[in-house]
Amino acid sequence: MHDFARVAEQLSITPLLNCLLREAAEPAWTTSTGHAVHRLRASGRLLRVRTGHRPSSPALWNDAAWHLLHHADLIDLTAQEMRALTARSNPALVAEMLASREALEAILAARAHTAPPHDLWLRSEQALVMGHPFHPAPKARSGGGPPAAWLRYAPEAYARFPLLLLGVREDTVIDAGDPRALDALGQAPPGYRLLPAHPWQFALTHHLPAVRTAFAEGRLVRLGTTPWQARATSSVRTVHVPGSPERPGSADLFLKFSLEVQITNDVRRMRRHELRQGRRTDPLATAAFAAMAGPAAWLSEPGHRTARGLEEIFPVLVRDGLDGHLLPGATTVLAAALTEDFDGNPLDRLSDPLHWWSAYLGRVVPPVLEAYARHGVAVECHLQNTLIAVDADGNPVQAVFRDTEGAKVIPGTPREAAWQRLVYCLVVNNLSEIANALTHRFPGAAGALWPAARLEFERYDKERGLPETATLLAMSTVPAKANLLSRWIAADGTQPRYLPVPNPLAVHPDAVGGSL
Repeated sequence: MHDFARVAEQLSITPLLNCLLREAAEPAWTTSTGHAVHRLRASGRLLRVRTGHRPSSPALWNDAAWHLLHHADLIDLTAQEMRALTARSNPALVAEMLASREALEAILAARAHTAPPHDLWLRSEQALVMGHPFHPAPKARSGGGPPAAWLRYAPEAYARFPLLLLGVREDTVIDAGDPRALDALGQAPPGYRLLPAHPWQFALTHHLPAVRTAFAEGRLVRLGTTPWQARATSSVRTVHVPGSPERPGSADLFLKFSLEVQITNDVRRMRRHELRQGRRTDPLATAAFAAMAGPAAWLSEPGHRTARGLEEIFPVLVRDGLDGHLLPGATTVLAAALTEDFDGNPLDRLSDPLHWWSAYLGRVVPPVLEAYARHGVAVECHLQNTLIAVDADGNPVQAVFRDTEGAKVIPGTPREAAWQRLVYCLVVNNLSEIANALTHRFPGAAGALWPAARLEFERYDKERGLPETATLLAMSTVPAKANLLSRWIAADGTQPRYLPVPNPLAVHPDAVGGSL
């Protein structure tokens, strides 16, 4: 097996195995050889895995022996168990699981022949090779064509590319908020406003009748491409536009586009109601972080622009760049990248994991709780929406949060639902994965990590007061998103299913340092 194929096989097994163990199995026993045995709930069959930071080497008990499973075998087993649990089939998701592994192999090959960026933050944004550790098909790009069609836009392949510039006629343009930063990205002819477009999205949609008609009627015109290159970030459809000498006085910014591609749980199209919700949420989140005494920052989304009749096809949302938000001398990394390998990962030079973890907790937990407790904003603080600024020694000194799309605002969202989403993002997705990465590197520190996290929550409650804190710390379980089940039953991407997993913040020894 080619090395890229071998690595893709290994990296594809881990997230699917995580899903299967979390959502369709129960622990049975552990062995003295570094393995754990799980009983599949639907069939009762026994599945053995090698334990560690990322479970691997799945083997099924059959005919009085353990039989190792390849990724394709694990997909078959998963499909059998999910059909038995739900009485439903989902051949589309099975195809996505297979495609995810193929996409990963293509990504690995592309990375091997492309130089990584010099900028540490950008390297971290483009480091998510395995991707979501609890998703059955984290690298599938359904609807986006074969890898040859999208690798040039893939952050994992170190993509940077010019944006397509469109002109939208002024009687057709829809501006919401303040999207004037877009006007500095090029020159629109008289009677038109500038509308940047993601070239992948344009390739996927230019043939649609509504788009063809808009061009035929002159409501849209093509203006060429930018002389500078945008850089793909971890979300794929959001790009970073650096400040440039070609744009005098310009600050960096992020641009978020629609993308007619299924990535993890959703087709990444910005829908009208999401854009409207963002206009209500962002001012509240911006005000919340501006009112905080600490260094935490929020990347505001001042406005968006689109074209009438093409509102969901060619919207572009403006988001603040990093310039002006970071502490002097600090360097930013994407929190999600801390769990994967990339050159410059602050964890690579760590000597005191508990000190680092305490600093991380102190930068991430209080501002998230403060935004919720004082301003009624539950930011979606999962690892891909959290940036960590570190000092010269690699220690966390600031957290930067982004993306209004998944943020919940009270009273628009029931308080219980907003809190559930916050707990999942903060405890299960964010803190648990960082704690697992530290445990993998420093096994001896495992027992101290979650007591330190519990103290951080208790400290905030004592100083500021938050009614939900005591309940959270007393709960034996916390909600985890069930991505496999949600996708298998075709649940709406905005309404995923959750299931209970052990609460690592609770006082029970079997959860301390454990994997969620």
